Amino acid sequence: MIDFLIVGSGLAGIAFAEVALQNDKSIYVIDNNSQNSSKIAGGLYNPVILKRFSEVWKAQEQLTIMSEFYTALECKLSIKVDFKLPIFRKFFSIEEQNNWFAASDKIGLAPFLSPKVLSNKFEGIDSAYGYGEVLQSGYIDTALLLKEYRNYLDLNNWLDESSFEYGAMKIADNSLLYKNIEARNIIFAEGFGIHSNPFFNYLPLDGTKGELFIIKAPGLSLDVIVNTSVFILPLGDHLFKVGATYNWKDKTDLPTDEGKQELIDRIKEIIICDFEIISHFAGVRPTVKDRRPLVGTHQIHNSIHVLNGLGTRGVMLGPAMAKALFESIEYKIPLDKEIDINRFKKSIL
Repeated sequence: MIDFLIVGSGLAGIAFAEVALQNDKSIYVIDNNSQNSSKIAGGLYNPVILKRFSEVWKAQEQLTIMSEFYTALECKLSIKVDFKLPIFRKFFSIEEQNNWFAASDKIGLAPFLSPKVLSNKFEGIDSAYGYGEVLQSGYIDTALLLKEYRNYLDLNNWLDESSFEYGAMKIADNSLLYKNIEARNIIFAEGFGIHSNPFFNYLPLDGTKGELFIIKAPGLSLDVIVNTSVFILPLGDHLFKVGATYNWKDKTDLPTDEGKQELIDRIKEIIICDFEIISHFAGVRPTVKDRRPLVGTHQIHNSIHVLNGLGTRGVMLGPAMAKALFESIEYKIPLDKEIDINRFKKSIL
């Protein structure tokens, strides 16, 4: 019997898999690779919601846990995925500068916002009003991380790349049987695929589509992430990742002409040089209306659990939420009420 059967190998699934392994638990992962929001994610970690100048929920705690988590994974997989880069918020007016000064004085934001206006000059950007610097920020190379972690699982014979069949699962009092796999627990980390899950499809996960570009801009020189209405992230060799759009109606993972034009228009608001679109990606983020993850245990079956709803901040939230769920299952440590799925109790007749 294994300890944890995990359905999904996106950011949530691999975070839980790794937390379990670090605690000497046995795992097996099932994922047909159909959900691609983690693979095309921007990968930014940013402790500040720049649109509203407010602190991300429990930002410092998440940053501490994620830093240790990705450092350990880099050593384990012999790869580099955590790139610590400042985020520069480009200002378009004196008023925006003043709003930044006011925000940097707030107690919760002071550790994350530099109080200075920076006048850095970057080739290809006109920045008459300068920038504000976000501290403790950077990005995770999610595509490389997920690819290498799946390879690691595969090498250890811990990965099944077939579709999960809910009807093939038999539930006992303190365990479950899926085909020929007996497990103490199952973790559903399916992202937007939760809508097909008979145990958790009542949860209010509302996918938000995002579209991103990889562009080539030889006239642009950046060694930081620039963020306004979109982010521009340097990848090297004059390549930049740019994103992202937000579409609450379209639930497909297909790039659109509308998304393309929106990104083009926003890029032109930031840079003054020519650029070429190399790639255009789209994916549906697993978002929740109250902006909190969906973490917890089924109301009836105590061996069935969910880890979902990481939304736009999956690289920050994933390690912390996986740790919280693991400790809830193994040590009966109560989940924070803000993330516990019991806030959306299902009526059971």
